[in-house]
Amino acid sequence: METEKIWREFHEELYFFILKKVKNETSTSDIFQNTFLKVHKNLKQIQEEEKVKAWVFQIARNEIANYFKNESKYVAPVKERETIFLDKKDDYCCFDRFINDLPTIYKESVELVYIKGKKQDEAAKILAISLANLKARIRRSKDILKEKFSQCCKYEFDKNGDLVGEADCSNCK
Repeated sequence: METEKIWREFHEELYFFILKKVKNETSTSDIFQNTFLKVHKNLKQIQEEEKVKAWVFQIARNEIANYFKNESKYVAPVKERETIFLDKKDDYCCFDRFINDLPTIYKESVELVYIKGKKQDEAAKILAISLANLKARIRRSKDILKEKFSQCCKYEFDKNGDLVGEADCSNCK
């Protein structure tokens, strides 16, 4: 079987399979491209034509797993609109103070994952809590930080959930 034939038969179904899992069009395109690159490189491995679809989708699942493994170092796998770009912390006037003002259980979680770069499962073990509990703490931390940026600095959130506007910290305490 040729790569072109596999493409014609599965590209649309595969693309939407990846999009459903990743929920981000840019990342989906990258994963989709990597999947077909691996399909093309390893085409000689496939012995039975009736197993091609399962083989292609397994490659896609592995690429999706790699994506989430790499993403977990930087951003919790939550809805894009909830993401605060913590890597741009210096762009926001009161970021350090807001982090320090978080309740201890939230501050520890955020520091381990976003500042020290630990994977979420590592951070959960360090804190001796479940992964689900860590994710909940991070989600609550983000909600608190969003509220503080909105109230104090007068930032707003655009339709993508990104902070927009100019800092106006005259209302900060």
